[in-house]
Formats: sequence, C-alpha cells, structure tokens
Amino acid sequence: MGEAQQKHPTIVSELALLLVLATLWGASYTFLKVAVATIPPVTLIAGRTLIAGLLLLAIMQWRGIKMPADAANWRRFLFQACLNSVIPWTMVAWGTRAVDAGVATILNSTAPIFTFFLTLAITRHEAASFRKLVGVVAGMAGICLIVGMQALSGLGEQLAAQIVLLLAAVCYAGAAIFGRAFKNLDPMAPAAGSLLCGAAILIPLSLVVDQPWTLAPSMNSLLALIGLAVFSTAFAFVIYFRLIQTLGSIGATAQAYLRVPIGVAASVVVLGEQLSSTVWIGLACVVVGVAAMTIPERRARSLSKAA
Repeated sequence: MGEAQQKHPTIVSELALLLVLATLWGASYTFLKVAVATIPPVTLIAGRTLIAGLLLLAIMQWRGIKMPADAANWRRFLFQACLNSVIPWTMVAWGTRAVDAGVATILNSTAPIFTFFLTLAITRHEAASFRKLVGVVAGMAGICLIVGMQALSGLGEQLAAQIVLLLAAVCYAGAAIFGRAFKNLDPMAPAAGSLLCGAAILIPLSLVVDQPWTLAPSMNSLLALIGLAVFSTAFAFVIYFRLIQTLGSIGATAQAYLRVPIGVAASVVVLGEQLSSTVWIGLACVVVGVAAMTIPERRARSLSKAA
C-alpha cells in the first residue's frame, strides 16, 4: 500500500461523512424553527449543548473511552465551545431575525472562505493551495446561483445583522482551525468536552435571561430540541472532529457549501419541484468546489492520470 493510500485510505467514506454532516447540520434549521416557537433561544441552545454533551459522555463511558483530565485540554474545550457553539449560535439566532433567508444562507456559507484565508495568512497548518482557492470560489459561486443572485440585492440593507452573520462564519472558521489541536484525541472527546463547556456557560445565562422554570414548551418543541441535540449536535460534532483530522480544516468546512444542495435535492424528491438551468449549474459548481477542497492533492493527481 502506497504512502498516499495510508494517509487517506478511505477518502470516499470521508466524503460520505461530509455529506452526512452537511445533512445533519442542514436539518438543524428545521429543528430550530420548530423548537424556538415555545423555547427561547438561549434556553434552547443551553438544552441543546447539555443533552448532546451528556449523551456523548454516556456513549464514551459505554465504549470505555476516558475524557482527558488535564486542565490544558479543558481550557481548549472551553475555547472551542466559544468559537463553535456559544458565540456563533447566538449570533445566528440574533442575525436571522432581520435578514432574508437567501442572504442568510449565503452569509452562513462563507466559513470555507474565512478558513482558507486564515490558514493562508496566519496559521499555515495545512497547504492552502491554488486548487483549494478555486474550490472555495467555485463553491461560493454555486451557492449564489442556487439561492439566486437576486438574494445579493439584499446585502447592506440590514448591515448590522449581516455583519453579525459574517462574524459567526469567522467563528466557525476559527473553530475548524483550532480543532486541529485535538488530533491526538478520539473525536468524541473534544465533541463532548466542548459541548459540556458550552452548556456550563449557557445554563447560568438561561437561568438569568429566560427563567426556564416559567416556560411551558409544547411537545413539538421538546421533540425538536431532542432531535436537534441528538442528531444535529451530538452525532454531527463527532463527525466534524473526525473530518478535521482526516480532511483538514478547509475540507471540513466544505460541508457549509453542501447544505444548500441537500435542501434543494430534498425539495425535488419530497415536493416534486423542478430545477432551473441556473440551479443545475450552481449544483455543478458546488460539487466541483467541494471536490477541490477535500480530495487530497496526491489522490487528485492520481485520479487525473487514471482518467
């Protein structure tokens, strides 16, 4: 077995996991919409992180995986929690109140762009090649074509909310880069640790802001919260930390581009909607972009030679 194969033995399975991650995080918007109807945002996010963190902790105990006990790793978990959940989720919850869905989709999909340029300019922890830059641009162009270029006409109208959504994307980019610090841990450990740290921050805030004991959430909201915590948070975070280790920071954030095509595909399959030629071009751009950002350099060269 060659060196490239040893380093990337299952690139197809990793790309499949990237698709699963995009689906799980894409579904989170539906769960959020249902849950937030009777559960305030801060309490909802606090419950989301707590349930997911405890679930992963139980699975780790069942599998015989121990959480790190040293203070250094827990400080990293806390910082990761702020970058990947506490701050951006709060920003998104606030920003999407004032921004149209199309604009919000585009702004929420910019994490790979920030990941690429932060890697190129500051961290340089992995190769920020020209091919990956082409992938970043192609993916973003595809998102704009799928959502509709008319969505860009709303840019600048709610400037504060749009800046907040962009800052949330910067947080996601920083989280993907910082997540490389956990490469020696089982992916469940940073997932559980960061979620529990996020809960430790959000629960006291929820008690002060929302006074959750006074709430009367509906059964639909509670079920949506459970779905959000189990599928779009616990399982999604485990996959996310694994992909950071296997595909790298830029590759792992490529899932942001896949969420929109997944939603479009669901509308075609479930609702029987028809796609315009522009959407098909956009889908092709996204596929090309994600492939350029995720397939390892040597693997890409071997595929092109085989062709």
